[in-house]
Amino acid sequence: MEVVIMTGGKGMRMAPYTKVLPKGLLPVGEQPILEIIVKQLRNYGFTTITMACGYLSGLIQTYFGDGSSRGVDISYHVEREPLGTIGPLKCLRRMSGPFLLINCDVLTTLDFAKFRDFHIQGGSLLTIASQKKGIPIQLGVLETKEDYVTNIVEKPTHTACVSMGIYMMNPEITDYIPTNEFFDIPDLIHAVLAANEKVRHFENNDFWLDIGCPSDYTLANEEYSKIKALLLPGES
Repeated sequence: MEVVIMTGGKGMRMAPYTKVLPKGLLPVGEQPILEIIVKQLRNYGFTTITMACGYLSGLIQTYFGDGSSRGVDISYHVEREPLGTIGPLKCLRRMSGPFLLINCDVLTTLDFAKFRDFHIQGGSLLTIASQKKGIPIQLGVLETKEDYVTNIVEKPTHTACVSMGIYMMNPEITDYIPTNEFFDIPDLIHAVLAANEKVRHFENNDFWLDIGCPSDYTLANEEYSKIKALLLPGES
């Protein structure tokens, strides 16, 4: 089973940590987050891995090599200029079947095999792993009718379904990605929906943390020891 890991970003929001290391090699617990992801992928049967690299790509290639020491086959694509969060996929060889795509900064206990099965059984071109999240608003929110106030709710929490940065895709998804143009995941989703193709989401309540800023990174290291047995079953 094939997987693409997006590792090309500069991780500007994670500075100063990313001044010396690409975000995927930042340690969570005693090992880089990419190491955790690769071990999880292997455990769920995803053993053919392509890493789409950019910033400090040489460090990632040196660290993982061809993946044989980890029981997987790793190849690399190094982008010469930034192509966005999904643009590099157009430059890769076309996958032979449905494949997983994951960002390099995701810490999760999601069952990738169940996610893959859900995608295949649903018959969609694209499936997005999702979770419900509460979004606090630190203001008094007015409920109105025309120019009259009917109520005020102080600092409410709204709930939204959000993307986890993990996707299952069919190979023909690349038909919707332009060549050598900056293209992000939302652009792809808009293009697929505009073509009347089905896009599904796989809602779950597994542990998930998008390590996008230093406070997230601190939290990831705090939580790691608590959930290591779920992240990496059988590893002491």
